[in-house]
Amino acid sequence: MGIRRKGREIAIQTLYSLEFSDFDIHQVQEKEIKNILKNVAADTDIQPDNNIYDFAFEIVNGVIQNIDPIDVQIKARSINWSFERIAKLDLGIIRVATYELVFTETAPAIIMNEAIEIAKKYCSESSGKFINGVLNAIKEAISK
Repeated sequence: MGIRRKGREIAIQTLYSLEFSDFDIHQVQEKEIKNILKNVAADTDIQPDNNIYDFAFEIVNGVIQNIDPIDVQIKARSINWSFERIAKLDLGIIRVATYELVFTETAPAIIMNEAIEIAKKYCSESSGKFINGVLNAIKEAISK
């Protein structure tokens, strides 16, 4: 598994952990992000001085710093599905991929493929189709 895939997985796990913490994901501070990320990364033997950790932090911090515009994109593209009903793990995957689609130079095909592969590993069978549909709509909207 590549460094970036592992970093994305740890980032998604960190965002998932934040959903069940006492922190408001819209107001969580960098210190709290680092504490949760450190615990998640330690479970996979990734140390804070590792490139995987750095990439995961970059993603989580980017998602948190841009959570409102990211969620606006997701809400606008999750047609016939209430934002509040999106499974928390699916939402984490979509948020990470949306962050990368909108705020980084990573190729959309890579971002979408990574999101689908991670969904196949951690989510339900139907999640991949849902995630792909939302991300494809976001990709189309931002490429106009």
